[in-house]
Amino acid sequence: MALLSHKNTPIVYESLENWEFVGSGGFGRVYKAIHKEWGFHVAIKKLHDGVSLSKERALCEEANHMENASCEFVLRVYGIYQGPSGHELPLEQGIVMEFMGIGSVESLLEDLGGPPPWPLVFRLVHQVALGMNFLHSRKLMHQDLKPSNVLLNDDLNAKLADFGLCRVSASASCRNGEKAGASGGSYKYMPPEAFNPSYEPVRDFDSYSYGILLWSIFTGKEPYPAADFSRVELRIPLGDRPPFGDIDQQKAEGLKELVDLMRRCWDQVPSKRPDFKVCLEETKKVFSIHKMEVHIVVHQVLTTLKSSTSNTHQNRNGALCVPLLTPEQPKSHDSIDCRLMETKSTSMQSSVSVSTKRMSIAEKAKFVDDNRPELIQVISEVMAITEELGDMVHNETYQRIEAEPTSTEKIRVLYQRTLRSGGEKVKAAFFDALKKHHPRLVERLGG
Repeated sequence: MALLSHKNTPIVYESLENWEFVGSGGFGRVYKAIHKEWGFHVAIKKLHDGVSLSKERALCEEANHMENASCEFVLRVYGIYQGPSGHELPLEQGIVMEFMGIGSVESLLEDLGGPPPWPLVFRLVHQVALGMNFLHSRKLMHQDLKPSNVLLNDDLNAKLADFGLCRVSASASCRNGEKAGASGGSYKYMPPEAFNPSYEPVRDFDSYSYGILLWSIFTGKEPYPAADFSRVELRIPLGDRPPFGDIDQQKAEGLKELVDLMRRCWDQVPSKRPDFKVCLEETKKVFSIHKMEVHIVVHQVLTTLKSSTSNTHQNRNGALCVPLLTPEQPKSHDSIDCRLMETKSTSMQSSVSVSTKRMSIAEKAKFVDDNRPELIQVISEVMAITEELGDMVHNETYQRIEAEPTSTEKIRVLYQRTLRSGGEKVKAAFFDALKKHHPRLVERLGG
């Protein structure tokens, strides 16, 4: 099987030291380690449960896509991991990649409790456009563009990552005839046409995802925070989008133009969405206005992030309470028609209210036990919550959860195989993940 033509020598377990678990996603878990010979940190994305022909093929495909798309704005791949030799899993495999010390745009928004300062916002969206334009120039589509897949290095520069859903497009100029197999990606970033089972992805898929990504960075929020898959699947094809009217377009020069770009990217009609050549030209114009301010705000943000690890002032969601020159938090906007952001009686357009209540591990575990029947019925982000638990979920259990057809069945397996026997610490970790992905549900149930 062709793999990384000029990097065929595998990187083995014995060549790495100081392993640390970072997180989990897709079909792999990610670790940080130091390469003994190179002397710097690398990231290792390992398959969840050993090697099979299909997993190995997917692994090779992702690594080759990453190498083919290699540029300043795409995560660098160093080679294939193999190991641990002579240990319990002799056939374990993975991808060895560049390690991004800050995390992702998603974690940055969470740590800051909102969007970054505008000059950094404009650099991030421009760098993503540059990376996506390069990807498309290599006849590749990403298909999973979202904040967690835009990683940040120590200087807060952005690089595209997670090519597990990447597909080869048929033509560099074709928009409607590209055959790329089944659709993928996170449903809140998927275009309306992708909810059709017969849909075959084209590059317009990525343009739509970029529009939702822009909204998320501009506001510091997750789109449709309380909407499950079925509701998004229903409302997005009917024209619902996040409430862009809440963005104060006068707060920064050029923001109005980028909000207009955002709206064009998520247009209901795929052919009306701009390609990434257009996107990068428009983001370049705005970024050039604010370029001289970037170094100042990057230092400011890094100082704020550093302070969060050494003290103190955090709210219940982990958002920093350190003063920061950021865009103002969005105000409610009654004229926006955004049914996805509604509950039975209130609008979801405003920020989730923040409680000052702090719960002990025992209280969190009791919450999980007491609310088991309702949680099984209403939780939709089961895989995201499972991935948050990391090594607390056994590989076999993870695969079993992943194989279940419905969210209800998935969460039942998680309860039966992990939460029931895991003790209070596991249940408390589950509670924290639940609170992150279903904050209003936890609040409604008294958490």
